[in-house]
Amino acid sequence: MSELNASPAVVSEAHVLHEVSGRVGCITLNRPKALNALSLDMVRELTKALLSFQNNPQVLAVLIKGNGKEGPFGHFCAGGDIRFFHQAALAGDSSLADFFTEEYALNHLIHTYNKPYIAFMDGVVMGGGMGISQGASVRIVTDKTQMAMPETHIGLFPDVGGGYFLSRCPGRIGEYLGLTGQKINGAQAVQAGLADGLIEVQRLPMLWQTLLSTPFESGEAVERWIQSQFTKLEPLPFPNKAEIDKCFALATPLEISLALAQDNSDWAQQTLASLTKASPLMVHVVLAQIRKARNMSLADDLRMERDLVHHCFHLRESSETVEGIRALAVDKDHQPKWAHAKLSEVDAAEWPLFFESPWTPEMHPLRHLS
Repeated sequence: MSELNASPAVVSEAHVLHEVSGRVGCITLNRPKALNALSLDMVRELTKALLSFQNNPQVLAVLIKGNGKEGPFGHFCAGGDIRFFHQAALAGDSSLADFFTEEYALNHLIHTYNKPYIAFMDGVVMGGGMGISQGASVRIVTDKTQMAMPETHIGLFPDVGGGYFLSRCPGRIGEYLGLTGQKINGAQAVQAGLADGLIEVQRLPMLWQTLLSTPFESGEAVERWIQSQFTKLEPLPFPNKAEIDKCFALATPLEISLALAQDNSDWAQQTLASLTKASPLMVHVVLAQIRKARNMSLADDLRMERDLVHHCFHLRESSETVEGIRALAVDKDHQPKWAHAKLSEVDAAEWPLFFESPWTPEMHPLRHLS
């Protein structure tokens, strides 16, 4: 039997599977038809599992992976369930607010978890999938990883702590990824500081089984062993990093756009094309978000992002986010009618309104995070 067939596809109705095996707690995201996109029930089940493992002395470390037909672990997680966002927003469903509050609290729990949390980030890792992996003590990508924070293309922003972890990428890589939604592979994720190591996808089932069957003495021993399995990568810089650092350090989105337009290289023109497809309003918001978050704690960043996501659905009579999701995932015409056609049309007084909290500090839904 080949290694690829050594871990059969999980068949279950539950969208989050969790169990203790040996000295580790195992979590499998099990919604493969939706690329393991997160629902509110999944967020709640993940939180429940992590709290249970945290209090279980048998569990030295926690492992999380996806499930699907595309490989031994399928796709890790494509993000939040954006069709639910669209339906709930139009219906005025309060569970939309619950989703973001509880998802961001889960992100904080993972970042501050008191046991090693090891994420196997195979296949698609986007949006909410980044939120449940970037706080891991060991972030493992593969030769099949497709990573991105593409939210500006649906009139949203890189949430789930995106301001925090993107702002801590080397140089201006965070601004580049957050504004353009550029997809990167596993090796590039390591170069960007968004992964700790790469393991070839065909080795994953055997390594997973070894983690479950080995009588480790400590959580640190679990971490050391899996880190010893990383593929040695050439110490190369992130592609086009010099150009990214120069261009995405500019003060405003319009200046960034103009600099790209004046550069005839393939990279600059492709980057400009991605930027042009994004919501002009949210490009302004995201640039400010990442730069504000650079000097914030994780908890403060998540509170800021909770403010931002509230405004994405409520600040304007016509939500940029609802329209972006409609164009991508509902009508699928890929022709969003953004509030502004160009970056230059966004009023300088408009985007700062997203950063005004609708709550007092004492009433903020994430006031308990520290």
